[in-house]
Amino acid sequence: MTPETVNIIPDAANHLAKILQGLEIRLLVVGGAGSLFVNAEHTQTVADVTPFPDEVMPVLNAHQKALNDLREYDDVKWTYISPAADFQADGERTGKYTLGGEELILNGQGESVISYADYAIAVIDEIESGSHIKERISVVGE
Repeated sequence: MTPETVNIIPDAANHLAKILQGLEIRLLVVGGAGSLFVNAEHTQTVADVTPFPDEVMPVLNAHQKALNDLREYDDVKWTYISPAADFQADGERTGKYTLGGEELILNGQGESVISYADYAIAVIDEIESGSHIKERISVVGE
Protein backbone atom coordinates (compact mmCIF):
# COMPACT_ATOMS: atom_id res chain seq x y z
CA MET A 1 0.00 0.00 0.00
CA THR A 2 1.05 3.54 -0.54
CA PRO A 3 0.38 6.60 1.61
CA GLU A 4 -2.20 7.58 -1.01
CA THR A 5 -4.12 4.30 -0.81
CA VAL A 6 -3.77 3.21 2.82
CA ASN A 7 -6.97 4.98 3.87
CA ILE A 8 -8.91 2.35 1.98
CA ILE A 9 -8.68 0.23 5.16
CA PRO A 10 -10.72 2.50 7.49
CA ASP A 11 -12.77 3.86 4.58
CA ALA A 12 -13.90 0.36 3.59
CA ALA A 13 -14.67 -0.59 7.20
CA ASN A 14 -16.79 2.53 7.65
CA HIS A 15 -18.51 2.14 4.29
CA LEU A 16 -19.51 -1.44 5.06
CA ALA A 17 -20.53 -0.57 8.62
CA LYS A 18 -22.84 2.18 7.35
CA ILE A 19 -24.46 -0.24 4.90
CA LEU A 20 -24.96 -2.84 7.66
CA GLN A 21 -26.34 -0.49 10.33
CA GLY A 22 -29.44 -1.97 11.89
CA LEU A 23 -29.20 -5.21 9.92
CA GLU A 24 -28.60 -8.74 11.18
CA ILE A 25 -25.71 -9.21 8.74
CA ARG A 26 -22.32 -9.52 10.39
CA LEU A 27 -19.14 -7.71 9.41
CA LEU A 28 -15.89 -9.59 10.04
CA VAL A 29 -12.70 -7.60 9.62
CA VAL A 30 -9.26 -9.14 9.25
CA GLY A 31 -7.06 -6.83 11.26
CA GLY A 32 -3.47 -6.66 12.36
CA ALA A 33 -1.57 -7.51 15.53
CA GLY A 34 0.01 -4.07 16.01
CA SER A 35 -2.94 -2.71 17.97
CA LEU A 36 -3.09 -5.62 20.43
CA PHE A 37 -2.30 -4.60 23.98
CA VAL A 38 0.81 -5.98 25.67
CA ASN A 39 -0.20 -5.12 29.23
CA ALA A 40 -3.24 -5.72 31.42
CA GLU A 41 -3.82 -1.97 31.83
CA HIS A 42 -4.29 -1.61 28.06
CA THR A 43 -1.91 1.33 27.86
CA GLN A 44 0.72 -0.16 25.52
CA THR A 45 0.31 -1.94 22.22
CA VAL A 46 2.53 -4.18 20.14
CA ALA A 47 3.22 -1.12 17.97
CA ASP A 48 4.36 0.86 21.00
CA VAL A 49 7.01 -1.68 21.99
CA THR A 50 8.07 -3.08 18.62
CA PRO A 51 10.36 -1.23 16.21
CA PHE A 52 8.36 -1.45 12.98
CA PRO A 53 9.83 -0.10 9.73
CA ASP A 54 8.55 3.37 8.85
CA GLU A 55 6.84 2.08 5.71
CA VAL A 56 4.67 -0.28 7.79
CA MET A 57 3.34 2.38 10.16
CA PRO A 58 0.70 3.88 7.81
CA VAL A 59 -0.88 0.43 7.38
CA LEU A 60 -0.73 -0.27 11.11
CA ASN A 61 -2.31 3.11 11.88
CA ALA A 62 -5.01 2.56 9.26
CA HIS A 63 -5.97 -0.76 10.86
CA GLN A 64 -6.08 0.93 14.28
CA LYS A 65 -8.35 3.65 12.89
CA ALA A 66 -10.65 1.06 11.34
CA LEU A 67 -10.97 -0.72 14.70
CA ASN A 68 -11.54 2.53 16.58
CA ASP A 69 -14.19 3.56 14.07
CA LEU A 70 -16.01 0.23 14.32
CA ARG A 71 -16.23 0.63 18.09
CA GLU A 72 -18.38 3.74 17.51
CA TYR A 73 -21.16 1.79 15.79
CA ASP A 74 -23.82 0.67 18.25
CA ASP A 75 -26.02 -0.94 15.62
CA VAL A 76 -23.52 -2.99 13.60
CA LYS A 77 -22.66 -6.63 14.33
CA TRP A 78 -18.92 -6.41 13.74
CA THR A 79 -16.03 -8.64 14.80
CA TYR A 80 -12.40 -7.61 14.33
CA ILE A 81 -9.98 -10.54 14.22
CA SER A 82 -6.29 -9.88 14.91
CA PRO A 83 -3.74 -12.55 14.00
CA ALA A 84 -0.68 -13.41 16.04
CA ALA A 85 2.35 -11.14 15.67
CA ASP A 86 4.10 -13.68 13.44
CA PHE A 87 1.54 -14.29 10.68
CA GLN A 88 3.01 -17.03 8.46
CA ALA A 89 1.79 -17.34 4.88
CA ASP A 90 3.46 -20.71 4.40
CA GLY A 91 2.97 -21.99 7.93
CA GLU A 92 1.64 -25.45 8.60
CA ARG A 93 -2.09 -26.07 8.91
CA THR A 94 -2.61 -27.76 12.26
CA GLY A 95 -6.26 -26.93 12.90
CA LYS A 96 -5.28 -25.88 16.42
CA TYR A 97 -5.46 -22.35 17.75
CA THR A 98 -6.33 -20.35 20.85
CA LEU A 99 -8.59 -17.31 20.92
CA GLY A 100 -7.80 -14.25 22.97
CA GLY A 101 -9.20 -10.79 23.28
CA GLU A 102 -7.64 -7.35 23.28
CA GLU A 103 -4.21 -8.53 24.44
CA LEU A 104 -1.41 -10.24 22.54
CA ILE A 105 -1.48 -13.90 23.53
CA LEU A 106 1.29 -16.47 23.40
CA ASN A 107 1.15 -20.19 22.75
CA GLY A 108 2.63 -22.90 24.97
CA GLN A 109 6.09 -22.22 23.55
CA GLY A 110 5.87 -18.54 24.46
CA GLU A 111 5.39 -17.48 20.83
CA SER A 112 2.84 -15.31 19.08
CA VAL A 113 2.60 -17.17 15.77
CA ILE A 114 -0.13 -18.52 13.49
CA SER A 115 -0.26 -19.82 9.94
CA TYR A 116 -2.62 -18.28 7.40
CA ALA A 117 -4.33 -21.69 7.23
CA ASP A 118 -5.03 -21.88 10.97
CA TYR A 119 -6.09 -18.23 11.02
CA ALA A 120 -8.58 -18.99 8.24
CA ILE A 121 -9.98 -21.86 10.30
CA ALA A 122 -10.41 -19.51 13.27
CA VAL A 123 -12.21 -16.98 11.05
CA ILE A 124 -14.60 -19.64 9.72
CA ASP A 125 -15.22 -20.92 13.25
CA GLU A 126 -16.09 -17.37 14.33
CA ILE A 127 -18.41 -16.92 11.36
CA GLU A 128 -20.22 -20.12 12.32
CA SER A 129 -20.38 -19.45 16.07
CA GLY A 130 -21.07 -15.72 16.11
CA SER A 131 -19.65 -15.66 19.62
CA HIS A 132 -17.86 -12.30 19.54
CA ILE A 133 -20.22 -9.59 18.36
CA LYS A 134 -18.88 -6.02 18.73
CA GLU A 135 -15.55 -7.40 19.91
CA ARG A 136 -11.98 -7.64 18.77
CA ILE A 137 -10.52 -11.10 19.20
CA SER A 138 -6.99 -12.35 18.67
CA VAL A 139 -5.76 -15.73 17.50
CA VAL A 140 -2.54 -17.64 18.15
CA GLY A 141 -1.51 -21.03 16.81
CA GLU A 142 -0.61 -23.83 19.21
